[in-house]
Amino acid sequence: MSKRTSAAVNNGAAITKEPAHDKQKDLLVANEGHFSLLKAMHMADYITEMNGFCGIMSIFSSLRYCLGDPADKSNLWLALAFLPFGLFFDFMDGRVARWRKKSSMMGQELDSLADLISFGLAPACVAFCIGLRTPADHVLLTVFVLCGLTRLARFNVTAANIPKDASGKASYFEGTPIPTTLGVDALMAYWVGQGWILDDVPLGVWFAGTPLEFHPIVIMFLIHGSLMCSKSLHVPKP
Repeated sequence: MSKRTSAAVNNGAAITKEPAHDKQKDLLVANEGHFSLLKAMHMADYITEMNGFCGIMSIFSSLRYCLGDPADKSNLWLALAFLPFGLFFDFMDGRVARWRKKSSMMGQELDSLADLISFGLAPACVAFCIGLRTPADHVLLTVFVLCGLTRLARFNVTAANIPKDASGKASYFEGTPIPTTLGVDALMAYWVGQGWILDDVPLGVWFAGTPLEFHPIVIMFLIHGSLMCSKSLHVPKP
């Protein structure tokens, strides 16, 4: 939280107003005191942590699928199922922060980091699980995750400049918000249900047997990444 000092003139004398006291920052920089970090976090911050928890559990479930029997899709379904719960917690943390009127720079950073895990890295891991496993696929999925990273970093820098309503909520998103990746997740869930995974991924593979071998369906992730990074696309906030 930035601190500003304002001065007023009263009968020719300048009166300095002290900036608002930032209790959370004091707790975060404190050199002593047990569990000072936990004490510094607001209720909304803990809800944001649950968003990150869902994303991490999705990644672990993807890894367990890759280590197990490809015919057993239970861990793959789990990897997909955790992501909507991440969206639920991502929605609730903002509601709770506005309800309690407690927001902070730490909360903003936590929100972006959790979103990157749940809606950037975790979906890329699911895509790997269902069959996008060539070196070219890996590069293109990495670009998708980096687009999400860049979009979230830009939001943290420009959030203060976006018009807001009376409650302090931004009027629109610059570029598609990263949670819209759930649309891609829903599509991958449909493929899993139809058995269109591994060797049966939709649209097959191009340039098979060459260093450029890739699955054209991965282009969907590139398009989504480009929309997230768009500066001119303004998506109204619900």
